[in-house]
Amino acid sequence: MIKLVYCITRKDGMSRADFLKTWLEDHGPLVKSYAETIGAKRYVQSHTGMDEINESFIPTRGLKQPYDGITEIWWDSLEAMQAGSTSDAGKAAARALLEDEKRFIEFSKSAVFMTEEHEIF
Repeated sequence: MIKLVYCITRKDGMSRADFLKTWLEDHGPLVKSYAETIGAKRYVQSHTGMDEINESFIPTRGLKQPYDGITEIWWDSLEAMQAGSTSDAGKAAARALLEDEKRFIEFSKSAVFMTEEHEIF
């Protein structure tokens, strides 16, 4: 299994409540509507919370403020992900998802990368 990990920061000036509502109630269903087209097997949003605990990690590790959340999308293989993203329908889905993300994600403060999972326990 491979996974896309997207560490997300909300748009400057957007309230946390509006960001979470947009991400969960608008963007989540949009991603789900394209899941078969892009060949995705699983999609999870993890919303950052527990601010006091998160802030306690900063001085002990020299970290910056946490992201507002992460998205994870799984595919069975790299080939499955590539097949879903290179078809005409997959390219159209990617464009639609990017346009929607522009409404609530501050790209310059976010990060996205592909991973290969290695389950330890």
